[in-house]
Amino acid sequence: MIILHWLGLIAGAMLGLIVSVLAAGALVTLIVTLRVSTRFPPQGPFIEVDGGQLATIEAGPETSPKGTVVLLHGASANAADPMEGVGRRLAENGFRVIAFDRPGYGWSDRLGGRDGASPAAQGHVIAQAIARMGTGPVILLGHSWSGALASAIALDHPEVVSGLVLVAPVAMPFPAMAPLPWYYRVALKPPVAWLLSRTVATPIGLYYLERAGRAAFRPQEIPGDYLERSRSALVLRPSTMLANLEDLIGLPAALAAQALRYGTIATPTVIVSGDADAAVPATRHAIPLAKAIPGASLVLLPGIGHMVPYMATDALVDAVEGLASRIDATGHEPVAP
Repeated sequence: MIILHWLGLIAGAMLGLIVSVLAAGALVTLIVTLRVSTRFPPQGPFIEVDGGQLATIEAGPETSPKGTVVLLHGASANAADPMEGVGRRLAENGFRVIAFDRPGYGWSDRLGGRDGASPAAQGHVIAQAIARMGTGPVILLGHSWSGALASAIALDHPEVVSGLVLVAPVAMPFPAMAPLPWYYRVALKPPVAWLLSRTVATPIGLYYLERAGRAAFRPQEIPGDYLERSRSALVLRPSTMLANLEDLIGLPAALAAQALRYGTIATPTVIVSGDADAAVPATRHAIPLAKAIPGASLVLLPGIGHMVPYMATDALVDAVEGLASRIDATGHEPVAP
């Protein structure tokens, strides 16, 4: 009886500790969410789509003979990330530039919930937004996770795409992985993931935010103003943390199906990647992707890591300019509104 009594006390103490940690995490999450939302409000117009709206950041002339470039950001990011890296340079060169917050990121609605996590689902929504903006076919520039997204749009909605620029793209199927430990599987269950995203995920994410940024830039150094310019802290809000997790979990299965179709992409394509990218190695993604897409060009940048839009901006701008000239020369006109 004494042992049972002590076990009961220990269990009660542990439960109390867990509740206290979750409560403290929920309070920190609320404070961080309010501060981040105030610090980084929407910057551009919202585009109405079926079921909600997508947020954008725009730069450059409203009409341009050079056409429109649409920027699509990677995981844990938002529209400001590619816009600040390469978008404003493209705007200075005369392109109309539109960066989208992907569904559930920045200020865009999470359209479709968990079912909206795949590149194909998000591609359908973004293609709809492009069509409603009346830009005509656009050059899609997709970085990292959005290499898969831009490819999905070219596969399923080729009418809105005049060219593809896939930057350090995640695109090829992942090798088979060992089963996750039981505690990860529990944490990924929708009710548990929802609870964690609103309690402990934000404080943990805040602690690791700068470290994650440094890791993404290796072997280069992270620019001192990167976190501020890219509005990185927007990912710390609970709904975005959950959307990011869902997108990453669902990506391997989506790529396994999508990669089988890359040979049907007829859109002029250039793939730009660093040969020192440890996050998305070119040998696993960019190089085989360039072989899979008919006529795709590959630009492999010596010594450059994952953050090509910031660390090799000139080379990326040149790739976009070259693709735009190629499109124009072959008669695929980059239509301006």
